[in-house]
Amino acid sequence: MTSRITDGARGARGTAVQVKRATARDAKRLTRLIRASKAYDGRYAPMVAGYRVGPDYIETHRVFLAVDADDRLLGFYALVLDPPELDLMFVADAAQGLGIGRLLVEHMRGEARDAGLADVRVVSHPPAEGFYRSVGARWVGTRAANPPAVMWDRPELVFPIA
Repeated sequence: MTSRITDGARGARGTAVQVKRATARDAKRLTRLIRASKAYDGRYAPMVAGYRVGPDYIETHRVFLAVDADDRLLGFYALVLDPPELDLMFVADAAQGLGIGRLLVEHMRGEARDAGLADVRVVSHPPAEGFYRSVGARWVGTRAANPPAVMWDRPELVFPIA
């Protein structure tokens, strides 16, 4: 499932969306997407202020992009295999509500299935919990705040894969 075009999600101009494996060259644009995310405005801003996705991270984990026909970044996710975790998932603000998040979760589940995983954990940004539940994750607990990096409790969920 390294690259495919889908009819389900559409880019801002109605073009088909392709999900493809990220390369080290994508590191800067992934970092920009994270730091610009309105989901991390206000009290959540410190968590992403200095965050950086490096080329080494992309080479170590399964990182996939959702891009439109012009290769504009619409979103991405990072799947860590051991232990199984959806480590990062972001959808560009301008692409919210277009089905990109659902497409990325569907793709992540396929990657996890191909890797033989039974489930994938996600420690969610609190405002994203409802989205994750709507695409099949189930709540399993709460991850306590870990100051100074994370100043708030976060929901922990699991995506069943098998």
